[in-house]
Parts: sequence; C-alpha cells; structure tokens
Amino acid sequence: MIYLDNAATTWPKPASVIAAVQDALRRFGANPGRAGHTMSMQTAEEVFRARAAAAAFFEAPGPECVAFPLNCTQALNFVIKGAVKPGGHVVTSCLEHNAVMRPLETLQQRGVLTYTEAKVVPGDNDATLDAFRKALRPETCLCVCTHASNVWGIRLPVERIAALCHSYEVPVCIDCAQSAGVLPISMADGGFDYVCAAGHKGLYGPMGTGILLARDGSALETIIEGGTGTESANLLQPAGMPERFESGTINVPGILGLRAGIQFVQKQGIARIYRHESALMRMLYDRFAASRRVELYAPRPEVPVLSFNLPGKDSEAVARALNRRGFAVRAGLHCAPRAHAFYGTLSRGAVRACPSAFTTRMQVEAFCSTVLQLARQ
Repeated sequence: MIYLDNAATTWPKPASVIAAVQDALRRFGANPGRAGHTMSMQTAEEVFRARAAAAAFFEAPGPECVAFPLNCTQALNFVIKGAVKPGGHVVTSCLEHNAVMRPLETLQQRGVLTYTEAKVVPGDNDATLDAFRKALRPETCLCVCTHASNVWGIRLPVERIAALCHSYEVPVCIDCAQSAGVLPISMADGGFDYVCAAGHKGLYGPMGTGILLARDGSALETIIEGGTGTESANLLQPAGMPERFESGTINVPGILGLRAGIQFVQKQGIARIYRHESALMRMLYDRFAASRRVELYAPRPEVPVLSFNLPGKDSEAVARALNRRGFAVRAGLHCAPRAHAFYGTLSRGAVRACPSAFTTRMQVEAFCSTVLQLARQ
C-alpha cells in the first residue's frame, strides 16, 4: 500500500518513535508526579524532558508552558472555552477545521459568544490581513485561526495576524495541526499567546498525543478538573501549567514517543522535510493541471496538502477505487466543511493526498498515473 493520508496521521512512524514507546512501557511504567518512589520520579523526569523538547522546538518561554492534551482538538477546546467570557467575540478564518468551528458554534448557540469568519484571500496576505482587521470588534477577546488549511494547503500569515490582534490587545491562538513539523513555528518570534499542535501528524508521534503551549495558562478557565498529583489538598484546579490542563494520568508512552518524533524532525530538518514534500505536491499538482482531467480548486498548495476531484465522479467512489489499487487517501469533507464551502465543494467533498518525509517520488508518480487512468474511465 502507498500511504498518502498523512494529513490525517503520518505513517509509517520512525523506528525511533516505536522504540521510545516500547522503552516507556518497559522502563517508565509508573504514574509521574504521583509518588516518591524511584520509577515514578524517573518517569516524571522523562516527561519533563519531553516538555523541554517541545518548548525548544516551538521556541516557547520554557518547559512550564507545555501541556500534553490528547490531541490538537482538545488543546483548542481548552483555549477557546477557557479564554472566552459571556458576551465575548471571537475572530477566526473561513478555512477552519471543526476543532475550531464546533466549539465556536456550540458556544454561540448557547448564547455565550459570537464569532466572525474573516475571509482568506489566497495569494494576497494584505487582503487577508485587512479582512481580519475588519472582523475585530471592541468585545473581541480571542483570535483563533489555522496556520495552514488541512484541505487546500493554504498558509495564513499568522505572524502578521498576531501583530495586528496584539495592537488591539486581543490574544491569539494558532492551530498548527497541519503545519507543525513542516513549517517553522516560533512562539517567540510569532508573538503567539497559544499554540495548539497535533503530536501524531508532522511531528511523527503516536496517535493520542497533542501539544498546548501557553504563555500564561492561568489566564484560561478550566473545562476539565481532577487529580494532578500536586496541590492535592486544594479542591480547585492548580493555576499553573502544566497541571492546569493535565487532569488524571497522562499518556506517558505517547508523550515519550512524541519526544522521539520531535527529535526525528529536528534531525531531518524542517526545511528539508518541507522541500521534499512540497516538491512532490508541486509535481502532482502540475501534472494534474496539465492533464485537464482533474478538477483543482486552490492555487498550488503552500503546505504539502492537495485536494481534487475527477469530473462527474463522486469523491468517495474515487477514494474507494484508489484503495482497491493500493493507495490510501481520504475523501469527503475532512472535518472542515467551512473550508470546502469556500471553494464550493461542500456538497461533494474532495479527494485529499498528502505525503510525508517517507514518501518517494516513485510513489507519487504511480499515484498520479492511477488517478489519470481513473479520470479517463
């Protein structure tokens, strides 16, 4: 099987990630921070090293800024539901994943907040920035937006958006589910207040891992409370990071596997990974465009994700046909109906292909040939 569903989760995982998970299960099986015995303390030290690795990777102020939720969706929920007070207003983009849209819509339906979707103008960052400026209101209390669309590979000018919002004293949360490990992300240089990332995509960690980086976690109200191993006499959730967002036993094998994934990306080099994956997607995009047999919607992707359709064919049927021929892709709405509405594919969805650091040119050429064969049928 040729796996091109890496926008959902990367596969295969590096050997070092698999080894780290196995090592965690063999050697670090105690609950970290819950006891004073040797294994518990050793496990806590390993988790701290993972925090330090994540903080360094994203250029966050320090390990104390890093929490490990179950996934990027949970991290985004922590921020959105923790930052917004009744009567508040949120600015987001028109390309968001449901990890952002569903919390916003749920809170709007409950009368807690209102939100505005700023229109992204692909290829014109000035126009995109102007749309975000016009969306801001006096009651705006948060801007949350994707770094890169998981459907169209469109990159938002998040550093400029952060600077704009800060000029109005509005905190900024960036959804880096599709960009972490592919694009450089600096919490310090970008000026982001919150960064949410998936551990299992471009960071090559196991599923069930996410990252929340917060400059000031105490500014967020909690949505989950419970045991943390610290301040146990206090019936309120601790104010400090990371305990504020890590109730209950954390996923130690996943977290240590994620640390190995981050180390893999650092060893390969983000720039090298981006060049490799982008070259494959440019080749695929250009061949599809030249064939005139494939429906392409967005400009050449800035992030290596490509969604397309075949004229007169259902996207799910195309994905099934590709599966029978040995290719793993995803069709449908990709949990991002607003992004599909933007390009008019809400009713039919699209077929999405995304490479990884392990994808070869030969594999993408085979995929391209197979898609064009299906288009001729």
